[in-house]
Amino acid sequence: MLEFRKDIFADERDDSLVEIGQPTARQDILGHVTGTSPYYDDHRFANLLHLKILRSPHAHARIRSIDDSVAARAPGVKRIIRAADVPVNLNTLLSLIQFGKDDEPSLASDVVRYKGEPILGIVATSERAALEALALVRVSYDQLPAVLDVEEAIKAGAPSVNATYPKNTFEYYGKYDHQKLRFGDVEAGFRQADIVIEDRYQMSPIEHAPTETNGSITVPDTNGRYIVYTSTQALFFSLDTAAKINAVQSNQLHFIGGTVGGGFGGKVDTLTEPLCILAARLTGAPVRYRLSRHEEMQFGSPRGAERIYVKDGLAKDGRIVARSVRAYFDSGAYTRLSSYAVVKCVAHIPGPYTIPNVHADVYCVFTNRTPATAMRGFGVTALDFALECQMDKGAVAVGMDPLEFRMLNMYRDGDMKAHRREAKNCALIECAQVAAEKANWPLRDEFRRMSSRQGGSHERAGVADRSRTPQLASAAKPAPSTPPSPVPQRVAYERPTPAAPTRTAPPSPPPRSAPPSPAASPAGSTHGAPRFSSVFGTRRR
Repeated sequence: MLEFRKDIFADERDDSLVEIGQPTARQDILGHVTGTSPYYDDHRFANLLHLKILRSPHAHARIRSIDDSVAARAPGVKRIIRAADVPVNLNTLLSLIQFGKDDEPSLASDVVRYKGEPILGIVATSERAALEALALVRVSYDQLPAVLDVEEAIKAGAPSVNATYPKNTFEYYGKYDHQKLRFGDVEAGFRQADIVIEDRYQMSPIEHAPTETNGSITVPDTNGRYIVYTSTQALFFSLDTAAKINAVQSNQLHFIGGTVGGGFGGKVDTLTEPLCILAARLTGAPVRYRLSRHEEMQFGSPRGAERIYVKDGLAKDGRIVARSVRAYFDSGAYTRLSSYAVVKCVAHIPGPYTIPNVHADVYCVFTNRTPATAMRGFGVTALDFALECQMDKGAVAVGMDPLEFRMLNMYRDGDMKAHRREAKNCALIECAQVAAEKANWPLRDEFRRMSSRQGGSHERAGVADRSRTPQLASAAKPAPSTPPSPVPQRVAYERPTPAAPTRTAPPSPPPRSAPPSPAASPAGSTHGAPRFSSVFGTRRR
C-alpha cells in the first residue's frame, strides 16, 4: 500500500484520490489471466497472403544489381515489391512533427547501410513459399568501408553513413551538429575546485526482446479503405506514418490496436505497417507481415549505445562547483528517435543537483549499426547511470557519505537550474530522508533536519535573483580580485598506471554543522546572458 507522507506534503496532497493508492483492477486483467486477450495475430482471414523481406548481409555496401526473375516465377509468389513500388520511400519517424529530414528508405535501392536493412519484399501464399522465393533472389554488392564507433564516425575522413547527413551527425535547427548547454563559467569552476574527477561511461545496445515480435495484418475493406491490425505502441503515430509512405489520406486507413505482447519502446517505429499496407494494395488481398525472432533482433531497433564523459570539480566541503558532460548517441544508420533522445539527455543535465557551472555537448551520431530507438527512459536512463556513478566517486573523493553528498547538492525550492528554470516542489531531500529511514541508513542530524523548502535561491547557482533585487540588473560592480588557486587534486578511476604521481591525501569529512553557502559566481560568468535559451526553444547563438 502506498504510504502518504502527510507530514511532508500536508499543504499539497489531497486524500480524496480516486485512483492513486486505490485497489483498482486493470480493464484487461481478466483476459490476461484467462489467456483470452486478443492480439493482432489472433485474427484469421481467408486467402491470407504473407510478406517476407530480403535483407542486407552487409553493414555497408552499394547495390550493383538485383535479379528477382527466378523468384517471381516461384510457386506461391503473388507479387514482388521493390523500392520503386513504394510511393514515398524516404521517411523519418519524427517528420510528423517537423523534426529532422527524411533519411530512411522503406526499401533500399542503391546503398545498404546496416546488416538487416530491407531491400525487397515477396508476397506469397505462405511464409514458407515467400522464404523459399527469397532464396532465389540474386543481389550483387560492392562492399563499402563501415564505421561502427561513434567517435571514429565524426573524425575527418570517416566513411559517410547517411547520405542525408553526410558528416555523420544529426542537424538541429537545420545547422547545428549537436545540442549544447552552457551555464556559468565551467573553466573558472574547475580552477576553483579542490578536487577534479572524470570518467568515461559506455552503454551497449539493448534488445527489447518482446515475447510478441513486431507485426501487422492489413485487410482491404469494401469501401476502398484498409483495416490494419497491429501490435504498435503508437497507434496514431503509426497510422500517419503509414499514410505518408503510402501516399494516401489517413482516413483511408483504419488502425486497430489492442493488446501488445511486450514493447518497452520497441514498437513505436512503424516497422511493418507501411509495407504490409502496400502489399495489400498491390494484391487486393489480406496480407500478414510479422518479424521472425531473428529479424526482431537484427532489424527491430535496440536501445542505442551511448558514450558519456563526465568531469566534475568539487570543493572540499562536498559542493559540486563545476560539471562538464560530453556524450555521443549511436543512432545507427538512420535517425528514428535518437535525435529526440539527445534533446532529452541535454534537458536532464546536470541531474537533480544545483551546480553553478555546467557545460555539455551531446551528439547524435550515425554509424553502420541497426538504427536505435526508444526504450524505457531512453536519453535519460544512461545519463543517470553515468551521473550517479560519478556521484559515488565524488563522495569517495571528498570523504562523505554518498547519500549526504547527494543531499548537500540536491535542488531546493527556489534554486536556479542550469536550463534557467527555477526549481519548485522538489522534495528530493525529503525522499532521500524517507529512503534512509526505511533502509536504516544513518544520517547526521543536520541532514535529517535538512529540507528542500529551505535554503534554496538563485544565488546558490551563482545567479542574482533579479525579481528580488532589480537594481542588480543595472548596477555595474567591478569583479573582486581572487588569489591564484592551487592546482586541483585529480582522482582517476580507470586505467591507472604505476607512474601516476602521488595524490594528495583525501580531505577530512566536513564538520557536523550546517553546510556552508556556496561561493559567489566567478567573474566572466555567462549566467543570464541573452544567448541562452531552453533546449526546447529557439537557439539564440
